[in-house]
Amino acid sequence: MLYLLASCIALLIGPLFYRYFSSGSGLQKGLDGFIFVSLGGLVLIHILPELLEHGGLLAIVFVVLGLWGPTASERLFHRYSEITHNLTLSLGIGGLLLHTITDGGAMVLAQQDGNSSLLALGVILHRLPVGLAIWWLLKPQVGTRWASLVLVAMMLLTGVGYFAGEQLLSQLSLDNTVYLQAFVTGSILHVVLHQPHGQHDTDKQGQYEYQAGIGSLLGIGLLMVLLLMDSGGHDHAHHDHSTEQLTTWLMTIAPVLLLSYAAAALRFQLGLTPQDNSLARRWFQRLAGPEALVLTALLLGPWLALFQLLVVFIMSAYLAHARVEITDPHSKLPHNALRFGFAHLVDRSAPWVLLSLVLVNLIGHPSVPLSNPMLQIAVLLLVFLPMRFCNLGAAVLSIALAYSGWSPLAIILPLIAAPVLNIAQLKLMSWPQRGVLLTIIAVSLVAALKLPMWFSLVTLPEAINLAALLVLSGLFAASLLRLGPRKFLRRLMMLKPATHGHKHGHDHAHAHAAATETAHSHGHGHTHSHQSGGHSHSDANKHHH
Repeated sequence: MLYLLASCIALLIGPLFYRYFSSGSGLQKGLDGFIFVSLGGLVLIHILPELLEHGGLLAIVFVVLGLWGPTASERLFHRYSEITHNLTLSLGIGGLLLHTITDGGAMVLAQQDGNSSLLALGVILHRLPVGLAIWWLLKPQVGTRWASLVLVAMMLLTGVGYFAGEQLLSQLSLDNTVYLQAFVTGSILHVVLHQPHGQHDTDKQGQYEYQAGIGSLLGIGLLMVLLLMDSGGHDHAHHDHSTEQLTTWLMTIAPVLLLSYAAAALRFQLGLTPQDNSLARRWFQRLAGPEALVLTALLLGPWLALFQLLVVFIMSAYLAHARVEITDPHSKLPHNALRFGFAHLVDRSAPWVLLSLVLVNLIGHPSVPLSNPMLQIAVLLLVFLPMRFCNLGAAVLSIALAYSGWSPLAIILPLIAAPVLNIAQLKLMSWPQRGVLLTIIAVSLVAALKLPMWFSLVTLPEAINLAALLVLSGLFAASLLRLGPRKFLRRLMMLKPATHGHKHGHDHAHAHAAATETAHSHGHGHTHSHQSGGHSHSDANKHHH
C-alpha cells in the first residue's frame, strides 16, 4: 500500500515542478532538456528493444506509423489537421491511462517473494518526469481542469491495477498488446521530435541552451538510475543484455575515439582543415577524416583500414574531378587545434556516435531476422539515404555491426558509403555522376569479399576503458551544455522540420505531445512502466562530418 501511495504522490510532484520551472525561459529550457532526454532515452534504449523482442519487425512498422502518421495526416488533410491533433491527443491519453494499470500491477509483483523492491521503486521514480511532462503538455492545451482530471484518472487506474491482481494484468501483458503499444510508442517519438507549446519562439538567440543542457544531463542521470533499477528488478534478460551491450561497446570504443579526436586536432594543426582550397582534400576529410581511419585500423584491423583508405582516395578523386560540392560545409572553424578536435568535432560527431550504437542495438536485436547479407545492405541503405552520416559515426556503426555478427559486406558499406550516400548529397549530382559513384561502391563491395575477417588490434585493461569512457562522457556532456539537447541532435535530421506555422500550430504541438505522453501508455506487460513524452523539434539541416 505504501508503494501505491508513493506512486500517486510522485505524479502530483509534476505540477508543483511545472509551476516553478515555468516562471522563466531559462528554467523552461532546462525542463525541456530534462523531459526530452529522460523520456526519449527510455523509449530508444529500453522500450523499443522490448517491443522488438515481443513483436518482431512488425512492431517497428507500428512504431513508424505512430511516429509519422500524425505528420502525414496533417500534410494530406491540412484542412482537418486540428481534428487530427485532437484524435492523436485522445489516443495518447487513452494509451497512457491503460498503462497506469500495469504500473499498479508491477508494484504488486514487486511485493511478492523472490521479486526485487527495485521494480516498485523504478515505477515510482519514472512517474516523476511523467507527471511533470503530462502537466507541461496538457495544461497549455486543455487547461488546468482537464490536466488535473487526467492525473486523478491515472492515480485511480494505478489503484485498479494494484488491487485487481494478476488476472487483469495477464490481459494487458505486452504479448497481448504489443502492436498497440508500438503504435503509441511511435507517438512518443513524434512528440520527442516536435517542440511543444511554442518554445522555439522563446529562445531565438540560444541564450538558454546551457540551462537546456543542464536539464538534459539531469535527464541522463535519471535514465541511468531507472535502467540500473530495472536490471536489478525483473527478469528482462534480453533487455539487460541490450543495456549491458551498449555499455560494453562504449567502453571498448571510448579510448580509440579519444585517439581519433586527437588525430583530428593534429591534422588541423598541420593545415588539413575542412576549408582547404583543394576540393579533393575536402572530400577526403568528409569521407575519412583521416580520424575515422584510426577507429577502423585499431578496432576492425589494418586490412580494412587500408581498403577504406584506398576506396576513399578513389571516391575523393572522382568527386573532386566531377566538381561535386559537399553538402553542409563547415561555416565556422575554431583557430585552436585542440578546440577543433575536442570541441568542434565532438559537437558534430557525438550525435552520430550515439545514434550508431543505439541503432545497431535495435536492428541487431535477436528478434530482428536480418541474417541475409543483401537484406542487411538494403536496411543500411534505407538508414543512410535520409541522413548525413559523419565519418566517425559511420566507423562506429561498422564496429557495432561487426560486434553484432553482421556480414563483412554490411561492415564495409558504412566505411565507404555512409557519408556520401544521402538524399541531400545525391541531389547535387547528375545522374551519370550518381551512376559512377554507385559503381565505385558496388565494385568496392565485391572486392571486399576477398578481405580477411576483421579483428581488433587493441585490447585495453578495463580500468583504462572506464577512464576513457568518463573522459568521453565529459566531452559529450560539455557539447550538450554548449548546444542544448535539441541543437545537439539537430544534425541527425535530413530536412528542416516544419515550424507548424499555421494558426493552430501551437496547439498542434500540444496535441501531439499529449498524445505522446499517452504513449507512455505503451505499457509493458506487467513490468514496470516506461516514460513517454519528450518533444523535440529537430530542425536540422546541419550535419556535417
